[in-house]
Amino acid sequence: MAATGSEKQGAKAFYVTTPIYYVNDAPHLGHAYTTVAGDVLTRWHRQRGEKVWYLTGTDEHGQKIMRTAEANNVTPQTWCDKLVEEAWKPLWEHLNIANDDFIRTTQKRHTDRVQEFVQDLYDKGEVYKGGYEGPYCVGCEEFKLPGDLIEAEDGTKLCPVHKKPVEILKEENYFFKLSEYGPKLLEFYESNPGFIQPESARNEVLNFVKQGLEDLSISRSTFDWGIPVPWDDKHVIYVWIDALLNYATAVGYGADQAKFDETFPANVHLIGKDILRFHAIIWPAMLMAQGLPVPGRVAANGWLMVGGEKMSKSNLTGIKPQDLTSHFGVDAYRWYFLRAIAFGQDGSFSWEDFTARYTSELANDYGNLASRVAAMVGKYFDGALPASTADGDAEKAIHEGLAKAVATADAKIGEELDFQAGILAIFDFVKQVNGYITEQEPWKVAKDESEEGKARLATILYTAAESLRAVAVLLNAIMPETSQALWDSLGAEESLGALSAQPVQSSATWGQLPAGATVTKGAVLFPRLEEPKKD
Repeated sequence: MAATGSEKQGAKAFYVTTPIYYVNDAPHLGHAYTTVAGDVLTRWHRQRGEKVWYLTGTDEHGQKIMRTAEANNVTPQTWCDKLVEEAWKPLWEHLNIANDDFIRTTQKRHTDRVQEFVQDLYDKGEVYKGGYEGPYCVGCEEFKLPGDLIEAEDGTKLCPVHKKPVEILKEENYFFKLSEYGPKLLEFYESNPGFIQPESARNEVLNFVKQGLEDLSISRSTFDWGIPVPWDDKHVIYVWIDALLNYATAVGYGADQAKFDETFPANVHLIGKDILRFHAIIWPAMLMAQGLPVPGRVAANGWLMVGGEKMSKSNLTGIKPQDLTSHFGVDAYRWYFLRAIAFGQDGSFSWEDFTARYTSELANDYGNLASRVAAMVGKYFDGALPASTADGDAEKAIHEGLAKAVATADAKIGEELDFQAGILAIFDFVKQVNGYITEQEPWKVAKDESEEGKARLATILYTAAESLRAVAVLLNAIMPETSQALWDSLGAEESLGALSAQPVQSSATWGQLPAGATVTKGAVLFPRLEEPKKD
């Protein structure tokens, strides 16, 4: 789904990418976790009024895809087409992902440019022919070092990610002189300490590079499902070299220089920690070899765990996002994983935890607040938002609480990628407003029919409604559908314009919602959960 927003012509876009995902199977929660995080980040920056570009896509070459297609008695391209159109794209649409582009590595706009990039490396003497013999994990599509492997009880060497035996490859390949880039990479890491996040990931990469890098095989010669090496059609380009280049080819590398200059490099590459070395070592080395700028940041999220195992199809712990959205709703799904798990750390999913947080924070704290305020404006002022007459200390505390919430959320979500802390800051403010209403007891104030009593009631309800106006803006990137419903309920669309046009950084400016706005009690934002159906 293409996104729009305020853009400055010619300005560098805030460019965010997800990994491009293997299409050997349908997407699960782990894939959606990273993609929703990128969507929230880019929606946030759009609502700052920035020019933004959000890229996701699919990785469709390599031995794993070829074998999966063969097992299903179809060609690799047929398999990829089916999965992309029937599983991947529909899920991103279902989850309200506002990506600007979706790249597939089988597209000509990609394959031609990859060949040109690799040819340039070869012409510069950065690539040479050699032989490789060693362990390879088809699941990771990765050449493994012996020290990376774990050992089964019978002595079999296993991939630490997939817990499956590695294959021993012996084939003629072309190699990129990665070993020459170790000192340059270390110098770059030192000059750019924020390049790799979190700190644990940075330390892992530093230690790995300091041990010395080996040259990297960039071709395979024992199968043909891949982009042909341009100077030797007996080889196909190694799937990871192919895949990493999507971040450049999708934004005009070698085809649209103006777009490339306005977009590349990525400000943030969002990745899973299992593909950290590719993005923090191989990718910047490739760019350095071509004299291209390196990314601003590589942010590795942790693994989603179920029963102590990384969530994946191969471990039989893959859960379809639709299993959860059908019960909790799409917005609650988008909110939950970023709220419950600190980005960059491993986190365990459980149905019980999701249920508890939904009920406590979304339904009771947030949804009930919106419902109560709309109901009271309707009951006491016939749905016309009253004007605030005299703010006292209690109201000033709300103003200060909102200012703090906006500043914290903007810093945490927009800059630090600490989605959890940003969301907590917003919900701390929601709790503060709930506490304000409890303390002020507008239902009791309403019994005072004097002018002073009416003025006090008006101030209380205006304060609550104006607080919700700001909350709708702050939560729009995270929960766009319910934020829009709240925005409409407050009459803000008519009086203030589109929700997406409200800058998050100025959402703390008090008094934006005008007196007289029509407040209506719409559908419950977060309905009571039904008991999940059991087979």
